[in-house]
Amino acid sequence: RQTLLGTMMTVTECPTCSGSGRQIEDPCTACAGEGRTRGTRTLIVEVPPGVDTGTRLRLNGKGGAGQLGSAAGDVFVEISVRQDDRFQRVGDDLHHRITIGFTEATFGTVVEVPLLDGEVEELDVPAGTQPETVYRLGKKGVPRLQRRGKGDLLVHVEVEVPTDLDDEAEKVLREYGTIRGERPDAKKRGLFRR
Repeated sequence: RQTLLGTMMTVTECPTCSGSGRQIEDPCTACAGEGRTRGTRTLIVEVPPGVDTGTRLRLNGKGGAGQLGSAAGDVFVEISVRQDDRFQRVGDDLHHRITIGFTEATFGTVVEVPLLDGEVEELDVPAGTQPETVYRLGKKGVPRLQRRGKGDLLVHVEVEVPTDLDDEAEKVLREYGTIRGERPDAKKRGLFRR
């Protein structure tokens, strides 16, 4: 086109083919010649071991169909991991709490610790174990994402102090305290009867 300033050229997209260079003579009723339709489908997603809440997985080419035959988009899946009451996760490590009795802590015991895969492992708790002692079971935690190995399983030991002693158990425990030079209160009092 000629203007006062000289020749001017304007380029626009063809309204018939939308710039694809192809014209559909007889468009189908489902897509109206666009080459794609709306629909839903179910995708099977392989979740790698070790993922945590907030991890995003990208599925290349599994998204919506592109316009006029162009490549399909991607699907992003955001992971939300269900809480397991047996464990607390910190990074690749798992934490588990066990409760043992006063005499078990004194003389030692063997306890069963649940593992992530559903199995159990025996843990030898040695004599003289103190409250809040932590034992580490190496490579029994969460698999490391995109790396080799696993985290650890840390077992926290809680020692249960007896609260309901019958007369005989109280007598024996008081004698033990006397031998150790301890001075327990002479009156039998519960936690809320002070």
